[in-house]
Amino acid sequence: MKKVLVLLFFTLAVNFSYADCAMSGMQFFPKNRNISLNSLFIIQGYSMSEETVESFRERAVYLVSESGELVLLTLQEILKGQMSLTQAIFKPVRELKPNTKYFLKYSNETKREIAEMQQWNSESKQREKVYWQTSALKATDLISPSLKIDYAKSEVVHYGCGPSSNAIFTVSNSNALEIWYKTEVIEIATNKKTTFYLTEKENKLNVGHGMCAGGFIFKDLGKYKVRFTPTNPDGESIKPTEWKLVDSPFENDKLFIKLKQPQPAA
Repeated sequence: MKKVLVLLFFTLAVNFSYADCAMSGMQFFPKNRNISLNSLFIIQGYSMSEETVESFRERAVYLVSESGELVLLTLQEILKGQMSLTQAIFKPVRELKPNTKYFLKYSNETKREIAEMQQWNSESKQREKVYWQTSALKATDLISPSLKIDYAKSEVVHYGCGPSSNAIFTVSNSNALEIWYKTEVIEIATNKKTTFYLTEKENKLNVGHGMCAGGFIFKDLGKYKVRFTPTNPDGESIKPTEWKLVDSPFENDKLFIKLKQPQPAA
């Protein structure tokens, strides 16, 4: 009976405590504010902000310079993550002007969207509008063809608002300031493929999801294959990696295994 109550408590905690997570949020790429004249852009929305990203199928998105010049961004694709994240990838209709500061703008912006288009500046200690500053370069650094991505481990971490679950890969020989990794994950049992752009953190790529959101969800059991196409912010890519086979991180998670064991009758 005690084990049944523990299992029930754990299940309810996972199901209801997601209310502790934020309800919305935006991220903007390139992360580096200094860009080339031919940069691409990614706008990523979380939870309620996914609706904003989806609306870009019908709404205009611009860069606007300090002098008031508008540059239309053309939507290339929208990628739907598996857990509360959606990305829109954009390309300017023309080359940007050198040594110019550009701010992001949507048509028919709402108050919430205007607030979300601000980010914390650690130097000025205040929130500022999202912007990018062009250099005189037409392109950023190319990615080294010797870049390597290796599987390190799979990991499940249990938090109060639910578990994070990731297959973790290490990146080496990266010479570029910023790399976007077009990540494809196929669930082998169903052949279902999900594609999402990831960025590395401390030379690691986390393929999966955090406590509240992520590009990919692993089922309790199952096998998957993953490959990456490293791309710089100008859209220049090196060849995709080979497909790498991984098991669901839950297969070796001690708490998950314990909870899945048959419980004795009360």
